[in-house]
Amino acid sequence: MLCSVIFRKLLRLNCRSYIVTTTSTMAPTNPSKGKKLKLVSRRLDDIMSVHDGIVKSDSDKREYRGLQLNNGLKIMLISDPKTDKSAASMDVNVGSLSDPKELEGLAHFCEHMLFLGTEKYPDEDEYSKFLSQHAGNCNAYTSEDHTNYYFDVGHKHLKEILDRFSQFFICPLFDASCTDREMNAVHSEHEKNVMSDGWRLQRLDKATANPNHPYSKFGTGNKETLDTEPKKKDICVRDELLKFHDSMYSANIMALAVLGRESLDELTDMVTPMFSSIKNKQLTVETYTESPYTEKELKVCMKVVPVKDVRNLVLTFPIPDLTEHYESNPGSYLGHLIGHEGPGSLLSELKSRGWVNSLMAGEKGGARGFDFFIIQVDLTKEGMAHVDDIVVCMYQYIDMLNTSGTPSWIFQEIKDLNNMSFKFKDKEKPTSCVQNCSESMHYFPMEDVLSAGHLVKEFRADLVEDLLARLNPDNMRITLVSKSYKDEVDVTERWYGAKYNLAPISEDLLNNCRKVIPSSKFHLPPPNEFIPTDFTIAPLPQGSSPVPELIKRNQLSHVWFKQDDKFKLPKACILFELFSPVAYSYPQHCNMVYMFTELFKDALNEYAYAAELAGLSYKFSNSVYGIHLTIKGYNNTQRVLLEKILTKMTTFSVDQKRFHVIKEMYTRSLKNFKADQPYQHASYFSHVVKSEKAWTKDELSAELVNLTLEMLQEFIPKFMKRLHVQMLMHGNLTKAEALKISETVEEILQHKALTEPLLPTELQKHRQFKIPNGSSYVFQYKNQVRKISSMLVYLQVGLQNTTDNMLLQLLAQVISEPCFNILRTREQLGYIVFSSVDRGNGVQGLRIVIQSERTPSYLEGRAEAFIEHVGDHLNEMSEAEFLKHVSSLAAQILEKPKKLGTETLKYWSELLSEQLFFKRDEVEAEHLKTLTKPMLQDFYKRYIHVSAPERSKLTIHVLGKNLDNCPTQPEPTCQGDLLPCPKLPEPTVISDVNQFKQSLELYPRVRPYLDINEAKL
Repeated sequence: MLCSVIFRKLLRLNCRSYIVTTTSTMAPTNPSKGKKLKLVSRRLDDIMSVHDGIVKSDSDKREYRGLQLNNGLKIMLISDPKTDKSAASMDVNVGSLSDPKELEGLAHFCEHMLFLGTEKYPDEDEYSKFLSQHAGNCNAYTSEDHTNYYFDVGHKHLKEILDRFSQFFICPLFDASCTDREMNAVHSEHEKNVMSDGWRLQRLDKATANPNHPYSKFGTGNKETLDTEPKKKDICVRDELLKFHDSMYSANIMALAVLGRESLDELTDMVTPMFSSIKNKQLTVETYTESPYTEKELKVCMKVVPVKDVRNLVLTFPIPDLTEHYESNPGSYLGHLIGHEGPGSLLSELKSRGWVNSLMAGEKGGARGFDFFIIQVDLTKEGMAHVDDIVVCMYQYIDMLNTSGTPSWIFQEIKDLNNMSFKFKDKEKPTSCVQNCSESMHYFPMEDVLSAGHLVKEFRADLVEDLLARLNPDNMRITLVSKSYKDEVDVTERWYGAKYNLAPISEDLLNNCRKVIPSSKFHLPPPNEFIPTDFTIAPLPQGSSPVPELIKRNQLSHVWFKQDDKFKLPKACILFELFSPVAYSYPQHCNMVYMFTELFKDALNEYAYAAELAGLSYKFSNSVYGIHLTIKGYNNTQRVLLEKILTKMTTFSVDQKRFHVIKEMYTRSLKNFKADQPYQHASYFSHVVKSEKAWTKDELSAELVNLTLEMLQEFIPKFMKRLHVQMLMHGNLTKAEALKISETVEEILQHKALTEPLLPTELQKHRQFKIPNGSSYVFQYKNQVRKISSMLVYLQVGLQNTTDNMLLQLLAQVISEPCFNILRTREQLGYIVFSSVDRGNGVQGLRIVIQSERTPSYLEGRAEAFIEHVGDHLNEMSEAEFLKHVSSLAAQILEKPKKLGTETLKYWSELLSEQLFFKRDEVEAEHLKTLTKPMLQDFYKRYIHVSAPERSKLTIHVLGKNLDNCPTQPEPTCQGDLLPCPKLPEPTVISDVNQFKQSLELYPRVRPYLDINEAKL
């Protein structure tokens, strides 16, 4: 797969395909037509230049204007009169590469501290509290050479929050009282990542680089780098923090993007005076022209022992920064070919030999001045014995590319695909839009900020050939990741504790790569037959339903349909649930449905990959009720892919070699669960304990051992034999087309799989157990991999209904910010602290989750102290504050989907839950306005408070691996300024989950809001 990084700076780790969304000869772009400036001279005096000709997608209805202020600040203003949320992002072109050598992590620490008060708004929670009360969210991140701050907020409150936001860059306090606490937050963030293979491998890439290159620094930082070591050297970290901000944060290396309902003129008038006060220190952004890997760090092989049982082979080639060549994008061209998955591809050959399961290739993303091109494969067990052969195969493919030249038709196809993708681009969420714009302004002319990385304009064979020449054995590093290397590693990385070994690549392998023997197995991909040609938007009939309607119902299937009336793009989403009562009746059945879906996707991959490149994707996955199939993208070619999928599915034959490979992968994935984050374990076991039926990872693993190919091949036709099919078709389709598709589906199933309908009594979905009123249960689990612990408190409320839904969501809204501020910011319990609504099988409750180095019993005591405090918080809350929270929640509920697929999933969740409440948002938001503060207080006193008559509590303790035991009773700590913990009843310990469930009642399912028997078909 193409490791699509498009333009280096927008790459995030673990991205999927590297094909720069390609474009075509269809006139794809229109300049944004900004209105004439109508500003008083005082505003114009602050502006150096104005850019109104921003190239944008034909489907983009937003208006754009670029500004550069006299202080050097670049600004992109985005006017969207229909947006629910306003948003802004400030990108500072400085990051962890600029950390002082003696204070690694300082840029990241600065990012944390900037949120905690300014001279104009000194309260440390002023910013987060305002956002919480006005439907907003915020976050930030630090990378090698960027620090990005962003937020969204209800559209009426942009000016107020922008004023607070701007002060971060004008007069931050860096209050000494916050420094130690926030240092703990940085340390906790690092501790969360210590046992994550992604973070460990990223660190090893840096730790084994040239030690004199800034890339080698430990960018996250922790207590040792920001506290212990500086103190030994008499370094005052706060003073250094002030120096860093003063010397590195300059208007001329910042870029701001702001999106709101206001016109471009109004946004100009609003934003300019707020940000003109940022000082311009005339800084020059550093360009790192030297690669982090010198000759000494090349031609080496690094073997790494991972935390999880994964096996990877990565070839890394240092390359120059290609950002300036965005109009030809040679990295995308090469990534498209090497990462291709069709016939004649590198992946196709390596899979046929049974050596790898997946492959990705493309630019990895370095920093300004340097980059990396990687080829990465996921190795099979057999592939581990053929690592050198796989590397040679990679060079055989590279040799084929060298001898084949650079055909212009491939570039033209990429260009056409990118043009098409850009022309019909989905609307971005406000935060995504402003983040992308703020970062891109550092690299591209203002006019190209939206289109760079999407549109490619010129074919530069010379750049492709130059890049290809750099993919050579003398410019290579190899990384091998496997637990099998545990006896070969002899070095421990300092900050993450990763075990590794670094050695020269053997001369034999290097010579074999330098002089490869050409292979006839490899050839360039054929022209893509899935590129759509018809982009007609179907006319919307008068009186069309604003929500999905049932258009067909028989014993075999229910067909729901809604023609798109909002997005007006030539795209559609088609979703199917193949419901089978045997899919989850036994652990081995669950295993077999999973194996079926994985083997099927594996077998169809070469065919479907071309469709994916052409903007048509499918998802085929198992669920507790059977199989889900989703096809989304351009509707012009959807039926071709659908018929291919269904036909192959009904006649599927399991490949013996791939069966053993996929089974081994599945076995490892089940065991790797043990290395997940503790808070993820807490959520998982909360689900297991509450659910009517939930097979554990251990139960699935125990049965999987005995699964044979013959068993699976026999099971598949039995599974297909008796089904109920739920369909939802939404998008650029007519009712007649939807009915035709449903007929095709039924015909294939009935004639090729001989599928018969289920009995009505077999269409039963799972329920959730009712925790008795006044009870308190605790379940404990020992994490065998990570040192940190976690705790989850769940307070069950009951079946979903409109009133309780809104009271519970409103309570969660009210307590979200103080929960974070008290338990994370003030008490510094851990990096992961949150409260939220928890819903499943129609039952809902409130949960508080904390991950920490403290014991679960201590964390539970602090959570209970906070819950007790909520009563006082509600009592002290003014009517005005209450109404702000109501308004904030209503705005969040009514926020419109930005993409067709997002709206589709909202409808699909109603179908899967069987509640069919398609107008839920409108009805619940309207009901929310009728709620009062006394009603919310009564709800809290009824379900949440420790003495609440209907309090039903379940607690999950996940013990870190170094914790031998933990009290089941919460610790009633109330030292110093800590909130007092109330007296709590002795909990009942769940030692046997099945026995526990046998003692409980089940809730019924929520009754549907629509009676399908009354539907007019």
